[in-house]
Amino acid sequence: MMGYDRPGADGLVLGVPRAAFRPSPVFLGLVALFAVSGVLTWNGYGNVRFDVFLFVVSGWLVSLCLHEYAHAVVAYRAGDRDIAHRGYLTLNPFKYTHPLLSIVLPVVVVLLGGIGLPGGAVWVDRHAIPGRLRHTLVSLAGPATNVLFTLLLVLAVRLGTQSGGTVEFWAGVALLAFLQLTASVLNLLPVPGLDGGNMIQPWLNPQWRRMYDLFAPYGFLLLFALLWNPRIGGWFFDAVFAVGDLLGLPSWLYAAGLDLIRFWQS
Repeated sequence: MMGYDRPGADGLVLGVPRAAFRPSPVFLGLVALFAVSGVLTWNGYGNVRFDVFLFVVSGWLVSLCLHEYAHAVVAYRAGDRDIAHRGYLTLNPFKYTHPLLSIVLPVVVVLLGGIGLPGGAVWVDRHAIPGRLRHTLVSLAGPATNVLFTLLLVLAVRLGTQSGGTVEFWAGVALLAFLQLTASVLNLLPVPGLDGGNMIQPWLNPQWRRMYDLFAPYGFLLLFALLWNPRIGGWFFDAVFAVGDLLGLPSWLYAAGLDLIRFWQS
């Protein structure tokens, strides 16, 4: 369990204003949209396809914020206190690099390809964090969040489909579980610049680390190139489908969710 240091009478936490730890209005708005669209979808009110679209997209964006927050809070506890001043502990998606890469691109990829593409990034002051293990834990925190969400959502689908709600609601939950599963696998790939690669980077010898740092800025493009390759992309999806089947995630249900969020095709 991880907690913050107790604030003093001056309203500071180790010299950081308490406002740096408060959830941003943007994040709270996304949570509210997720809850409202979930209720509408559960009860089948209004345009159900559009409700599922809002439910899945807002839920995915909330998970992106929590993924990056996990990186930030572990980095803060590991020694990078300045990360609070950079706004990463407010769960504001606009703080995680460029809005186009952090929000628009991941949502577009979700809609078109059904892949939980890694979104934003938290810039960590590595010099402020001692020890290789702590660096690895900072990088692991985000993917661990995706794995946790995957398990919770799969459990919800397996236990909740007989408890009420519409098929469309559970299709949306199943799609969110599938997106978290793809995000878990992608984020754990040992690609330079991505979380999986950053987990092993501190343990490389200096020569390999220099080579890693050379390719790290292009990790996102490298990931696209790998997925674009039919053979590698096929291996990736075969692995994701196999893990989904192992967890008991109904493939027909998340496929229905992917069809529903493309409401413009109705």
